[in-house]
Amino acid sequence: MDFSVAWTPADCHHASVTNDPLLERAQQVWADLAGTPVTFTESAIEVVASPQSLLCPPGWIGIVALGRAVIATAPDNGTAEIVKHALKDLPATAMIDPAALRDRLPVKETLGPATLAYCDSAGFHPAESSAVETISADHADMAALLARVSVEDTDESGLADITSPAFVVRTGTDIIAAAGYRCWPRRTAHVSVLTAPAARGRGLGRVVATAAVLDALNASLLPQWRARPEASRRVARALGFRELGSQLSVNLMPADRAQRF
Repeated sequence: MDFSVAWTPADCHHASVTNDPLLERAQQVWADLAGTPVTFTESAIEVVASPQSLLCPPGWIGIVALGRAVIATAPDNGTAEIVKHALKDLPATAMIDPAALRDRLPVKETLGPATLAYCDSAGFHPAESSAVETISADHADMAALLARVSVEDTDESGLADITSPAFVVRTGTDIIAAAGYRCWPRRTAHVSVLTAPAARGRGLGRVVATAAVLDALNASLLPQWRARPEASRRVARALGFRELGSQLSVNLMPADRAQRF
């Protein structure tokens, strides 16, 4: 799911706090990623043209719903107007529903939706374990773990892109579960977790994720959990993450086919 948001730890900066810190900070993160000024407005959608948007792959439409507000980016002004007109009277939940969008737009393919969840110190429920080891993200044993799982699992986890240390559990010398995070804008820690297929169902994802989230919270970062599979979402909820919204990327059919839509 990750399309490699190109931020480094130096890009993180302070975020303001409101009466709902998690929702406000989450909205600020995704507004920054839009690449052009955009505002989350309750019970409405704001669509902007932004060829440099990081809400989606280049040339696609990116839609993010957080709370009851939705923003969307399009690669050009013409596409932005089409999207704005097509989605203006849809409820927020339908705007990130691929089936609903196909009734309104000439959709070629979609990525997602992925659930966006966030956690703070007050709501965090850590898993207890003393078996977690901390190693560098570029350690050879991390590469060995990624080589043992499918490309789909690697891509879904985003573990290859972490900028934090890796927090791992081993069997013998082999890593069987690992977690870490990538620093995003607004002092956000985008959490990545991966458990080897043969070791799943034992709670190891919660164990390594606990270490990664604690590291992020101790650094005053906002942990973010983005996931499509229900199993990953269950881990996040067990740790105290609140599901605040969803993200969807949409690729439209070429203009000549769209005209016949």
